[in-house]
Amino acid sequence: MSMNTQSVASKLNSSGLLRTQGLIGGKWSDAYDGKTIQVYNPATGESIADVACMGGRETNDAISAAYTAYRSWSKTTAAERSKFLRKWYDLLMAHKEELAQLITLEQGKTFKESIGEINYGAGFIEFSAEEAKRVYGDIIPAPLSDRRLFVLKQPVGVVGAITPWNFPLAMITRKVGPALACGCTVVIKPSELTPLSALAAAELSIQAGIPAGVVNVVMGNAPEIGNTLLASPQVRKITFTGSTAVGKKLMAGSAETVKKVSLELGGNAPCIVFDDADLDVAVKGTLAAKFRNSGQTCVCANRIIVQDGIYEKFANALRDAVLNMKVGDGFSEDVAQGPLINEAAVEKVESLIHDATSKGAKVILGGKRHSLGFTFYEPTVISDVNTDMRISREEVFGPVAPLLRFKTEEDAIRIANDTNAGLGSYVFTNSIQRSWRVAEALEYGLVGINEGVISTEVAPFGGFKQSGLGREGSKYGMDEYLEKTGLLISLELDLSPFGSQAMPKIVLIQFR
Repeated sequence: MSMNTQSVASKLNSSGLLRTQGLIGGKWSDAYDGKTIQVYNPATGESIADVACMGGRETNDAISAAYTAYRSWSKTTAAERSKFLRKWYDLLMAHKEELAQLITLEQGKTFKESIGEINYGAGFIEFSAEEAKRVYGDIIPAPLSDRRLFVLKQPVGVVGAITPWNFPLAMITRKVGPALACGCTVVIKPSELTPLSALAAAELSIQAGIPAGVVNVVMGNAPEIGNTLLASPQVRKITFTGSTAVGKKLMAGSAETVKKVSLELGGNAPCIVFDDADLDVAVKGTLAAKFRNSGQTCVCANRIIVQDGIYEKFANALRDAVLNMKVGDGFSEDVAQGPLINEAAVEKVESLIHDATSKGAKVILGGKRHSLGFTFYEPTVISDVNTDMRISREEVFGPVAPLLRFKTEEDAIRIANDTNAGLGSYVFTNSIQRSWRVAEALEYGLVGINEGVISTEVAPFGGFKQSGLGREGSKYGMDEYLEKTGLLISLELDLSPFGSQAMPKIVLIQFR
């Protein structure tokens, strides 16, 4: 390894955060057959560590551990669960720098962005710690005078959480935080490309005192692990972030045991820039929406749809801004963009650009591999893109900004909605009336108005159409991990200790 990679890995190892085994029932475990997989630094191509390559047997044991732990964890009070989560949050923040180094090392994003991911990801644990104490039921007016009708919210059970490589910590905390807050236990399957962040987070959950079996982590043979989670009747919910194709398979596989399913899938985000937009605000917002994590997010602006009157000015301003972006290893000073995750990601970008240019699109900046080699790609802007090109239909997941033209507001909405995806979207305009009209017309789960960063733990995150099911984050995300039980009580027999007296307004029932 290079000195940089080696020194970071050595520091993380000495801190106890560089884990390479899976976590099953509170114990760190190798794969039962001894197999391992290598985790690489995409900026250098060097191997960081060999981690356990697990499969069906290890996953079954993790499910059993989670199922056993669920019996006691689900009975803990909301206040107790809140304290455990708060301690986990404190530890994540206390180890912010080491965790950020680990993310940059295995995923490639800049260290500044990795710090941002820790803040963002830890925020879901903090929010869940607070929201655990606010899982309220309901009282419904009964249809008969001698009946009382209540709604109880109860944890769904064991959760299988399958997470992607682009946000290796935040996509875990966004699922595990609310699951634990509601009283569920989890089996986490992180991406085999970036398992180290998940294992470090799990280590800190142990240090936070979260009981054995509540959090389990298995990684390695993705199809085998996924199929085992789907087949088990003890797993009552699957939550997944990743591609639409895999999401459909998980949805179909969950049908056999009728599991609850939450899916946060692919996007094809439009970024609409109207003539009346503030040019500087639009360029700044588009940069954030497009080039964050080298374009490797599900809400990255995939189609930048610009009105005729501002098209040339915007194209020139965006090109100049992108030209100033420094590309390099995420640990280097002032770097704005790191590498893509692997060679397959680069080849996909190349294929989409080739298709677009063969159909008349013009590369006005970039459009090729970076001179740094490995999986670095030049930040790219292409103009004269139309809806017949693949780049308008497929998620790029790379640092490419395709510019499309439109004439009227109706045109912009039609182009934006002409897709099977419906996750993130962006609108730049100085008209309040237009911002409301367009936001309500867009078929998307998230809309940013004059804003390029739309993800936060306090707002619901999810998509329309084939971008998924359910919501993550906010109070609405808590419901994804809860079952609702209708409780009908008959008052025909007087069991009240108050006899014929009127019942008090607050009733506390003690179970012995």
